[in-house]
Amino acid sequence: MVIVSKQNPLVKELASLKEKKGRRERGTFLVEGGKMISECAAHGLKIVRIALCEARERDLDRAKLLAPEVVVLGEDAFRAVCDEKTPQGIVAEVQIPPQTVAPPEGRALLLDGLSDPANVGAIVRTAAASGYREIYLAECADPFSPKCVRASMSGIFFTKLMRGTREEILEALEGVPLIAADMGGENVFFVSPPEKFCLCIGNEGNGLSAEVRARASLTVGIPMLPPVESLNAAVSAGILMYFLGYAKK
Repeated sequence: MVIVSKQNPLVKELASLKEKKGRRERGTFLVEGGKMISECAAHGLKIVRIALCEARERDLDRAKLLAPEVVVLGEDAFRAVCDEKTPQGIVAEVQIPPQTVAPPEGRALLLDGLSDPANVGAIVRTAAASGYREIYLAECADPFSPKCVRASMSGIFFTKLMRGTREEILEALEGVPLIAADMGGENVFFVSPPEKFCLCIGNEGNGLSAEVRARASLTVGIPMLPPVESLNAAVSAGILMYFLGYAKK
């Protein structure tokens, strides 16, 4: 059976996951595209349901191997569910994994008040690639929003995301050296970081919160030639993560 109406309750339910309220109420989020859905399943996340566009009904049997429920939607109904401008014809509803705030086992990352989901997603992607597998998020854009999931390119499946208040996160980081990122900080390329640390990246416009700054044992910056005064948050985070992660101790 093909569901064609955008007003169908199931279609509305899936479409609600594009909004934070819907994700919070259902405890699930959307993953679009065959490659990301396969990677999601491979890394043990629970796929609740898969929706196929009618044009991809040929993939029905394959989809049934990944999810307990598979539905087929007409083109208009499918577009109502998806966030991408050019949908790939398959979307999954995935359970948001548990997110208890706990002390890190290795080097970690704290995102402090980042508001742009594309920045959060891009940073998560780079963190997964550079070995920062434990990521704390304090008052940040929702990492499970469609834009963030897309920008992470499966990074959210490979990392442990822990959302909480700054107080909860700083308590979990008790005893872990915090390295604050700031334009006025010490030249990062002359720094020798400890074996275990947490790199802290602040809000795109306002930087790090006073609470995180006060706890930092070291503040680092990236040297820049004038007239450039700053870099995009995701670009800065990438440079810092790679250098600090691979710097000679």
